[in-house]
Order: sequence, then structure tokens, then C-alpha cells
Amino acid sequence: MLNKVYNFVKKYNMLNRGETVLCGLSGGADSVALLLILNELSETLGIKVEAVHVNHCLRGDESDMDELFCKNLCEKKNIPFTAVSCDVMSYSQDKSLSIEEAARELRYSVFSKNSVGKKMATAHNANDALETTILNLARGTGIKGIAGIPPIRGNIIRPLLSLTRSEIEDYLKCKDQDFVTDSTNLSNDYTRNKIRHLIVPVLKEINPSVIESSVSSIDVIREENMLIEKMVDEAIKICLDNKKFSGLDKYDKVVRKRAISRLLSENHLPYSHKRLDEADNILINGGKINISGQYYLVGAEKTIELKKILPITNEFVSAPLKVGFNQIFAESVLICELIECDNLKKNETVNKMSTFFLLDYDKIRGRATVRSRIYGDKIKLSGRNFTSSVKKLINEMIVVENRSSLHFIEDEEGTIFAEGIGIADRVVPDKNTVRFLKISVNRI
Repeated sequence: MLNKVYNFVKKYNMLNRGETVLCGLSGGADSVALLLILNELSETLGIKVEAVHVNHCLRGDESDMDELFCKNLCEKKNIPFTAVSCDVMSYSQDKSLSIEEAARELRYSVFSKNSVGKKMATAHNANDALETTILNLARGTGIKGIAGIPPIRGNIIRPLLSLTRSEIEDYLKCKDQDFVTDSTNLSNDYTRNKIRHLIVPVLKEINPSVIESSVSSIDVIREENMLIEKMVDEAIKICLDNKKFSGLDKYDKVVRKRAISRLLSENHLPYSHKRLDEADNILINGGKINISGQYYLVGAEKTIELKKILPITNEFVSAPLKVGFNQIFAESVLICELIECDNLKKNETVNKMSTFFLLDYDKIRGRATVRSRIYGDKIKLSGRNFTSSVKKLINEMIVVENRSSLHFIEDEEGTIFAEGIGIADRVVPDKNTVRFLKISVNRI
């Protein structure tokens, strides 16, 4: 038994000499076995063992008795012990979570706070791994989900994943070590318990050794998943820059989708198999899909980028155009400068090298207004002998995040300037121009 755990720890490089490992100790058979096994291996591995108990305060005196059992066990074994109480019921109501989900969130929060600078060991075993695989299959999953519980995630390690629950109970029996039984584990109220008490027994009728068989099967899937993860690590290192992938299209589709899912996960955004297929499609062909709220994946020219895009406001804003600063949007300013110059070529040269626009100030008809976009906007651009739809031009020329705050200038005859698009043909400077209106936009 000890050799089996030792070899599993070494295979996945879970622990290094000199490290402290904090064991999550509930008092149940699995966690008690975890504590005793690691304590027995502590000298061989060169590690220090500690324990933490989370009292979920769900079962009154029974919960308190579990905490006392864990404390006494650690005192007997001379193992440093910490106990933390959590109000799971209140937390589940405040966060609109099931009791099971709330308990897990609080438990791992305690683990995280108490394992800084240490390894955190949990007592998941082969039965848990199979149950997780079945649960993931029922909900829909890929190879990563079929691989079940990962042996290592961050500083969390699972040294008992190669052991069945039966092996664990035999170990405790040989040690004459008792443990506590959580009464809620005997019910079918929770999803995982339904799998444990209803589905797995049926599988055992088909194959009495289904748990033992699943250990090797899941291990093979786990190794193949690790290979894919290494390929994804490489792709991300080479292709990702500030939430934007460039060059990811050169990788296999499996790697592309896994890399995109990693980007979304790291930004706490949801995704599904269908959504990843859609994301891969826009990476190759271009486009935009909404992920959640104001977050979008935007694909163009074999790149894909995660962007936060503010919704386009339907509120119309306008103001008389003036020489100087014009601000109708909170996040940007339109600047107009009046230039008197008879050297048109000089100004044309400057214009080609800059992001501003020049128009003939004296060709403006009547009063000019700076405003936001209007549905149905059209403009006859310089150099074109036809009137264009502004909507079409925006889709072709303007990045998505700027579309809600574009500036337009119109006079009494119509639109003469569209930000990022151009100026109307009728206000283009010519050899007779003596006053230029220089227009630029500064985004704050």
C-alpha cells in the first residue's frame, strides 16, 4: 500500500524533499488514510505533515464530534492541527448555491488560505475519479473531463488516486484505526452520492472489478491529456499576447480549442463544446461571438482576441461644432483646428503621415454640428462617385470597441465627416482652398 502511494507521488512529482504538506482531514476513512500514509512516508519523502479540518456546521453535535475526532487523532500522532468553522447554510443562501456547492467553495477557500507556501493534499481516491468521470460524461465533456480528477492542480495534490476505497478501508482495518462516517454520505440527495450508491453498483454487476479497471484506463487518458496540455502550453507561450492569439491557426484544431478554453477559464468566463467550435471557426474565418455580458471573442486575419465591448448606446447626442475641443462622449474628444495656409501640398504631405483629416472650411454650408451616429447615415466619400452606407463602412473599417462613440459632422446639406472613415467629396480641399479645418480625435 505504502509503495503504491509512494510510486504514484513520484510518478507525478507531487512532493519534493523539505516541503510541508497540509492534509485535508474530515475524519472520514479516506482522509484518515491519507494522513496516516503520508505521515508514514514522511521520513522517506523528506516532508513535514500537517492537517486542517473544515467544520461545515451542518450536522450540529455530529459535526463538532468529527472535529474533536480529528483533533485527537493529530494529537496522538503529534501532527500539527488546525480547525476552521464555516456557516455553509448561510453561504449557500447568500450565493444561491446548493449545499454541496457551497460546502466545496468554502472548504477550498480554507485550504487555499492555510496552504500558502505548502502543498495541499486531498483524499480523492480511485472511486472518486470514476464517479467524476461518469458525472462529466453525463454533463457532456471532452478528454480532459474523462480524465477525471487531476493528480495535481496548482499546489493541490491527490496522492490516493491510485487506491480504491476498498484498499483504503483494508489499510485502516490492518492499522486498527477507526474513522467517522458522515451521515449525509448515506443519502441519495446529492448528485455524486446518486452515482456512488446507484450507478456504480450497477457497473459492478457488469464487472466486479470496475473500480480497479478504471484506475489503469483513467491513467492512460490522463497521460494523453497531459501530452495535449504540454502542446497547449507551447502554443500559448508562442501565440498569446495580451488576450490575443496570433499564429494559433497553424496548430491542430484540438490544441486551438484547448488554448482558447484556457484563455476563457483564466478570465473566469464560461464556455461549452459548441462555443469552442464557434470560436475556432472565427479564428479561421473571422467574425465575432459573445461569450458573456460585454465579453466577446473577435476573429480577423487568422487571429482571435478576447475583448470587452461596451454596448452601442441608442441615445443620440449632438452639439454645435466649434473650433477647439468638442466633447459629446465621456471617453473621447474631437479637436478642430483652423489653419490658414496656401501651401496645399505641404498639408497633403502631413495629412498622409497622420491620423487627422483636412477639409475645406469655407465649403461647409451653414451651421455645422458634431453628433453621434444616426440609423441610415450615408456619405459620399472623397474619390468615390457614389454614396456609401455608413453602417457598411463601419463594419469594414472600425474596430468593434470604438463603434459606440464615433463622431460625425454634418452641415445644412448633410454628413461631411465620419470618424475613421473619411470626409465628404464636396468639402475636399483643392487649389483654391485658403482655410483648412484640421479634425482629429483623442480617445481618453
